[in-house]
Amino acid sequence: MDGIIIIDKPAGWTSHDVVARARRILREKRIGHTGTLDPFATGVLVLLVGRATRLAQFLAGAEKEYEATIRLGFATDTGDLTGARLARAPAAAAVADCTALDAEKIEAALAALRGEIEQVPPMYSAKKVGGRKLYELARRGEEVERKAVGVRVGAFEVMPREDGALLRRHEDGTCDLDARVVCSAGTYIRALAESVGESLSTGAHLSALRRTRAGDFSLGAALGLEKLQALGDESAAGKILISMGTALSRFPEVHLTAEEARRARHGAAVGAAGASRELTDGEHVRVLDEAGELLAVGVYDAGAGMFRPRVMLAVEEK
Repeated sequence: MDGIIIIDKPAGWTSHDVVARARRILREKRIGHTGTLDPFATGVLVLLVGRATRLAQFLAGAEKEYEATIRLGFATDTGDLTGARLARAPAAAAVADCTALDAEKIEAALAALRGEIEQVPPMYSAKKVGGRKLYELARRGEEVERKAVGVRVGAFEVMPREDGALLRRHEDGTCDLDARVVCSAGTYIRALAESVGESLSTGAHLSALRRTRAGDFSLGAALGLEKLQALGDESAAGKILISMGTALSRFPEVHLTAEEARRARHGAAVGAAGASRELTDGEHVRVLDEAGELLAVGVYDAGAGMFRPRVMLAVEEK
C-alpha cells in the first residue's frame, strides 16, 4: 500500500497518536506525516503510506492555511489554551475588556504581521536547540536563547461573525478574534496570536486552531479516524489513497523510453527530451517509465541537459 491519506485530526490527539492509529488500522508500519499539529489543534494532517514516506522532503515545506481563534485579554505560558494564565502587565489594563478595540486597530495589528517577518520559536514547541526539544526544556522550567527564524505570512485577515461583528465578547472581559492565516511552513500561529496581543496592548493566546490546507491538500479530501477505521482493511483503504504522482502534480513530468527507464532505475543520468515543459536548473521532475508509472523524482541539470534520479519510487524489478 503506497500513497497519501488526508486525515482530519481530532482535538486531543498528537500527530504521533494519529500515525500510530493509522498503522494499526492499515497494518502498515511505514507511515509518516508532513507536518506536526499541536494536540489541541484540528484539521489537515497529511499521512504518507508505504513508499510515499520517501516524499516527505518534497511535501513538508508546503504552504499551510489555518483558521485561528485568538483570545484577547490574557496570555498563557504556552501561547495557547492548554497553558497557565500569565499575569497581565500594567500597560495592558486599558483594554482589559476589549472595548477599546475597533476595526482599524485590529487591521493595523494584523497588517504588521503580513509578508516576510521573523519569529522567535516558542519554548513550547518541537523545535530542537542543542539536540533537545524546546517543550521538553520548558516543562522542566528551563528557558534557552532561541534565534529568530524568517517566515512568510501571505494572508492574515479577520473572519467576521455571521452578524458582521469582528469580536466575540465574553463576560470575563476577554474577546475572541477569528482569523484566517496563509503562511509558510514553520510559522508559529501561537506566536502570531501573541504578537497581535502585543500590538493591541493586551495579552493574547490561541483558543482554537484548525488547519484547513497543507500544500494542495485541503479538508475536502480529509477523512476522520472513524471513517478510516470503518474502511477496516487494506483493500478498502486502498480506494481512498491519493497516488504519489498526484501528490507531486506541481512537478513537471519526464516520460522515458523502456531503455531510459532501465538506466534510470540504476541511478544513471537520462536526457530530458520527454519533459512536459521547459525545465530550469535544479528543478525537481516526476520521472515516468514507459508505461506512465511514477518511477522516481529527479533533479534537472541544465548544463548537461539531463536529469538524475534522486528518490526512487518504483517497485524494484525482480
